[in-house]
Formats: sequence, C-alpha cells, structure tokens
Amino acid sequence: MKRRTFLKTVGGVTGGLALSADRGLAADLAAKPGPSTPGDSVPKRVLGRTGQQVSVVGFPGLALIQYDQARCTEGLHRAFDRGINYFDIAPAYGNGQCETRMGIGLQGLDRSRYFLACKTKMRDKDGARKELENSLRLLKTDHFDLYQMHHLVRVADVQKALGPGGALETFLKAKEEGKIKYIGFSAHTTKAALEALRGFNFDTVMFPINFVEFFLRDFGKDVMALANSQGAALLAIKAMSRGTWPKDVEHARKWWYRSVEDDLEVNLAWRFVLSQPGVVAGFPPSYLDLLDKAIQAVQSLRPITPGEIAELKRVAQTTGSIFIREEEQAEKSAAAGSRHGWAYHEHPHECDGHEV
Repeated sequence: MKRRTFLKTVGGVTGGLALSADRGLAADLAAKPGPSTPGDSVPKRVLGRTGQQVSVVGFPGLALIQYDQARCTEGLHRAFDRGINYFDIAPAYGNGQCETRMGIGLQGLDRSRYFLACKTKMRDKDGARKELENSLRLLKTDHFDLYQMHHLVRVADVQKALGPGGALETFLKAKEEGKIKYIGFSAHTTKAALEALRGFNFDTVMFPINFVEFFLRDFGKDVMALANSQGAALLAIKAMSRGTWPKDVEHARKWWYRSVEDDLEVNLAWRFVLSQPGVVAGFPPSYLDLLDKAIQAVQSLRPITPGEIAELKRVAQTTGSIFIREEEQAEKSAAAGSRHGWAYHEHPHECDGHEV
C-alpha cells in the first residue's frame, strides 16, 4: 500500500470509529442475533478471512498461573461448556507452567470443537521452531489453529522477525507441515503493529483495544484502521482495563493494571470493545471470576448508546494509560535507529507474567 493511500485510509476509518461503533454492532447482531449453538451462552463471530467461528470472549491462558491443576481443569471445562471455544496461551505465561496446565486441562474435550491459539517471543527462525515444537508437546496437540508473534514493541524486532532468518520462516514452513493453520501477531505499540501489518499479510492482529486507551489518546485507532483495510481480524487485549491504579485506591488484586469489576462497567466495556469495526473477540484479565463476568456481559449484546459512550469518556478521564511507557520506548528506539543505524533493545516491564 502506498503511503498516501494508507494515510487516506487511516484518516477516513479512524475518524468514523466511535461514530460507527453502534451501527457496526447493530449490523453484526442483525446477522447473528444470538449464540451460534443451542446451549451456548457466548456469541460467536467469524475470525476474518479464516472463516473460523470463535467466541467473542477468549479464555485467558495466563489465568492458569493463579490456580492448581484441578481448578484449572475445572475452569477450562466450565468455560467450554458455557460457549468459550477460543483458548489463548503462550510459553511466556509462567515459563511454560500455563501451557502444561492447559494441555492437561483440555484433555477430554473434542479438539475439533475448540480454537487453540499460541504465541512465541522468539524472533529468529531456529528459536521460533524450538518454541513451537515444545508448545505443541505441552499442549498435547498436533497443530495450533493460530500461531502468533508475541509482544511486538519495537520496529527493529518486527523487522528481525520478518526478515531473512526470522521467525516468519518457521511460521510459513510450519503452515506447510500442517502444524499451524493461521498466522498472527500481538503488539503493544502502534509503531510495531503498523510495521508488522505493512510487512506481511497477517490473518489476525492482537492489540490493546479498550475505552480508556481509546478515549485518552486515540490508542488503537490507526492499527484498527489498517487491519480493517487489509481484512485482518482484530483481537482485543486488555478489553476490561480501567487503566492505571489510582494512588488513593486500594488494589483489589495483585495485578499490574486496574480492571473494571462493577457489573455495569464490565457490560459497557465489552459492548464498547465489540462495537469497534473489525473486532472479533476480546480477552479479560487473567482471573476466572473476571472471565465469568465477561461471559455474563456478552450474553445479551446490544449496540452501545451515545450516552453510554459519554459515560465511558468521563471514566477514562479519571485514570491513566498503561501503554504509554512502551509507546515512548518504541519512539525512542525508532529515533535512535534513525540517527545511528542501530536498534534500541532495552526490554520493558510488560513481559513474562503479564497477559499480552
């Protein structure tokens, strides 16, 4: 895509995101007024060009670090029985502990009835292959429905993953071998996400999409616009984020950001996220009780109203962005690379142990 065409596309689409949100969800509901399968309590949507139907709420694999194996297994089966068919996992979650628990916990479920997505933070071909094979072993499966580049932050990291000898070579070979079906990425910065989208025709894009980041600083708009123009499905991480923890608010959970927990705010947060054009599914924070709240919220989806959007804008102004630090680091990296021809490699705090 030429730069002029790209900027025109971004400008046109981003300008109408908030205004078209209610119309987008209304059209989606008209096409699919309810859950896809009798007995399901979670609606499903088509995952972009893949044609696969996935639940609009995904199971957050990092949640398995919080519980013992029995509780993990029970939580996985209960989610499946309630209509969750998208399960997200990564080696970085507990250094493989969550993969192990999910692999054990998914036993007994029909593999053809759930969508299993995994990721790798390895940027080189050999490292990505090693991690892929180990993840397949731990998850006790012969394939992943979706395999993703995990936690892209800096342009230089994207270029390494896409370039000669990069992780993408492993992804493409594994797809030929039938070990993965679709290819995606997760990113925490606009620069990294746009660089990835311009460099390869990804099937999915995982990116922070929530009302706080959206209304505080338009975070996510450019990424959503380009992904939509290319037909890549959007997966919203941090869908229930309420931003940074205020200094005068007691931390209800030992978590790096605050989540909406009030039923009304949970409902509004999910309706906002799932109203954004191209967003297929989102993920709650990594707690099983918050997963339950998410499931409850999406059981009766309806378009979000202008008054409700105004309320979310008000709430957003009372908190802070949880991604601005990484955005600043990405800017610093790009500036340094431009001046000196080398990449900035300091790693941010949002890494292992945080769902991304």
